Amino acid sequence: MMQVMQRFGGAMFTPVLFFTFSGLIIAITIMLTNPAIVGGLADPDAFWYKFWMTVQNGGWTIFNQMELIFVVALPIGLAKNAPARAAIESLLIYLTFNYFVGSILQFWGPTFGVDYSVDISGGGYGTGLDMIAGIKTLDTNILGAIAIAAVSVWIHNKFFDKKLPDWLGVFQGSTLVGLMGFLIMLPLALVTCFVWPGVQNGIASLQGFMVSSGTVGIFVYNFLNRLLIPTGLHHFIWMPFLYGPAAVDEGLVKYWLTHLSEFAASTKPLKELFPEGAFMMFGTEKVFAPIGIAAAFYLTAKPEKKKRVLSILIPVVLTAILTGTTEPFEFTFLFVAPILFVIYALISATMNTLMYVMGVSGNFNSGLIDWVTQNWLPLFQNHWQTYLTQIVIGLIFVVIYFAVFKFLIVKFNYATPGREADHEETKLIRKEDYKNSKQGAAGAKVGITGTFTDLAANYLEALGGRDNIEDVTNCATRLRVTVYDQTLLASDAEFKMGGAHGVVRNGKAIQVIVGLSVPQVREEFEKLLKIS
Repeated sequence: MMQVMQRFGGAMFTPVLFFTFSGLIIAITIMLTNPAIVGGLADPDAFWYKFWMTVQNGGWTIFNQMELIFVVALPIGLAKNAPARAAIESLLIYLTFNYFVGSILQFWGPTFGVDYSVDISGGGYGTGLDMIAGIKTLDTNILGAIAIAAVSVWIHNKFFDKKLPDWLGVFQGSTLVGLMGFLIMLPLALVTCFVWPGVQNGIASLQGFMVSSGTVGIFVYNFLNRLLIPTGLHHFIWMPFLYGPAAVDEGLVKYWLTHLSEFAASTKPLKELFPEGAFMMFGTEKVFAPIGIAAAFYLTAKPEKKKRVLSILIPVVLTAILTGTTEPFEFTFLFVAPILFVIYALISATMNTLMYVMGVSGNFNSGLIDWVTQNWLPLFQNHWQTYLTQIVIGLIFVVIYFAVFKFLIVKFNYATPGREADHEETKLIRKEDYKNSKQGAAGAKVGITGTFTDLAANYLEALGGRDNIEDVTNCATRLRVTVYDQTLLASDAEFKMGGAHGVVRNGKAIQVIVGLSVPQVREEFEKLLKIS
């Protein structure tokens, strides 16, 4: 079950990557059409305004069609073979499902407590209905899309390779998958019409419950969101809030961007305007924590290794601060001192909760680039005091991160970067270091040449070879692999010598920490798997 959930979480991350770019485009165009920033250029009749509104409408694509994006993207990451065919099958099955749901509600809507006759041309929020690819249907949001995509992948994996008699050969492959999907979707649509309106009522009350749960609920949310990173299950904490209806119908990211101009024009406190921001604060540790923790690593490193430590920490710290991708940084200490990671999660949850209590709210789930474009610049005029509070608290916690980590590292002599034994090289290992250390090593056959193909070959060998790989997918920084026999795997040290930042082992579910180049490495990895 754990490896299934890990693969599922990794597959979901692919479409999520599109949201960052789209959110950036929307935030920039909102600023460029804000009268308080550009003055008369924001006149609706001006060419400037019309041009940037055209660009903005393009930026909304992923948010307005995210159900379809997830339905197509998930099979690419989850299908055991022919992922391109699985993607189009999933889209067909999802559309069929919604046509069934729409027709059932059209004829028997009152039976399910749904008023199908309501006009949703101006938006379906609050009605329980939505328009998906021109189909008026129940608003199952991203949860429905993910569920149907999962069912579609199951159908694909079970029936795509099924051999039929020759006289039925025309129905093999994708046709059979589509046929089975058609048959399954009709009863599933009926069940959905019975069950989902009740789920919608529960979701509608969830926002008030989470807000009324106070600081304890906010703390637990932020703590688990950080603590579960090594398992890859943290996606299941934040995704229902940011892109699903756990807090607001359309997801917090879209809600924030939709109301950004309104928030910018208001002088009311951001916490009052956007109380749901409590669930978007987990980017604060991505900006402030790396500064304090990296300083602790540097000052506790052995003098002769300080320069090497800097060369490791600067790129991963900048990556975390600017883009919000923290895993390369976090894995510099997760495996050598897991208790430090727990302390890190506790401090981060405390900082996020305190900031929210002090009035900080907004879209702070990512790095500094998004902070500036989606918060500080468009809202600075009326909310600069809030951001000053955020920076002050953040800097205080930089000191707390530094002091706590420095104390624990020295007290318990943790082998953080720069404190390894004298005969051990400070990671990350360079190409020449790796080649030298691998000379004569047992089982070593491949050296790093700096290409994605070579890295993929190193990981494949360390994972026990082609015959030991059951399936592979990835998330933002990790290659997620299911193996047949975990006893064939190399040691963590050999993975690191092959270029990995670390390895997470959970039975047959293995995560190789690659970094931001993981999509390219996975592509080369899959090519190697296909070589006969």
